[in-house]
Amino acid sequence: MEEMKKKKLFNPDGDISVSGRRIIGGNSTNLNDFNNMKYGWVSDWYRQAMNNFWIPEEVSMAADVLDYPRLSEGERTAYDKILSFLIFLDSVQTANLPNIGSFITASEISLCLTIQAFQEAVHSQSYSYMLDSICTPTERERILYQWKNDSHLLRRNTFIGDLYNEFQEKQDKRTFLKVLMANYILEGIYFYSGFMFFYNLARGGKMPGSVQEIRYINRDENTHLWLFRSVIRELKQEEPELFSEENLAMLEEMMREGVDQEIQWGKYVIGDRIPGLTGDMVEDYILYLGNLRWGSLGFGTLFEGHEHEPASMKWVGLYANANMVKTDFFEAKSTAYAKSTALVDDL
Repeated sequence: MEEMKKKKLFNPDGDISVSGRRIIGGNSTNLNDFNNMKYGWVSDWYRQAMNNFWIPEEVSMAADVLDYPRLSEGERTAYDKILSFLIFLDSVQTANLPNIGSFITASEISLCLTIQAFQEAVHSQSYSYMLDSICTPTERERILYQWKNDSHLLRRNTFIGDLYNEFQEKQDKRTFLKVLMANYILEGIYFYSGFMFFYNLARGGKMPGSVQEIRYINRDENTHLWLFRSVIRELKQEEPELFSEENLAMLEEMMREGVDQEIQWGKYVIGDRIPGLTGDMVEDYILYLGNLRWGSLGFGTLFEGHEHEPASMKWVGLYANANMVKTDFFEAKSTAYAKSTALVDDL
């Protein structure tokens, strides 16, 4: 497989024509020209992402301080383990996105990756703020690094972490495609058992500050999912030979593995121990998401019988909307931090 080269940072001989711009392998000047973009969807993405701006500390955690000790043992254990997982995911994303961006030769997409990396850092900050609010420093440390000691959680992190490490060591087109797909799986599958757990807490009127933080994070993750879906689809047009039968089989295996891991994780941390959720509900919803993500890339259906959103999980989308135009479900105030159009999670 063809070896990739990092783009030059200073390149006076770069191609300034829009028509010659490419996702990878182009000759970029790295000039950020907002008036000349090859990929039309980038303009909408950029404005959406910028309008999503929010500050973690502006969400009150006062009620959570009282609620956290009152959670059932199952809820508190799930809260801790899921937060440990989410902290890892956003931290490794912050670190890896510049590595991907160093090979992207379309300047407008490089801009998107820069904004995403910033948002991932804000997510990490929000998790720290949540823990600082409800835990002692010792407890905070235990939760932050729980992924190192929980063998199930470590296996999950290893799947994505090894794929990211592989691209640092082996920088060819096939490995680049793998790391794009790993990002897509992370953004579109790996977060969702955690999100649904927090939204289930909301249904019970618990941990409103944590839930609101998650809703803002979920809104950002939708844009990240949109970004990587679009990049992969553009790459299919520009590098068709990269999407050989062998490589498509590799991508399918990755998606199946990501879906299976998310199901097993959901059953491990949620199972049938959390009021309002069951392991079967988690499984049905993740299989549906797997079809949604795979189909959005133009690859059809992976999991027969799971083509439609389960009726038992339709409430997830209602709680996920951080821009609800009426009132917050905990208190009578608008939840729209910025004038931002919420993305529907149908990617």
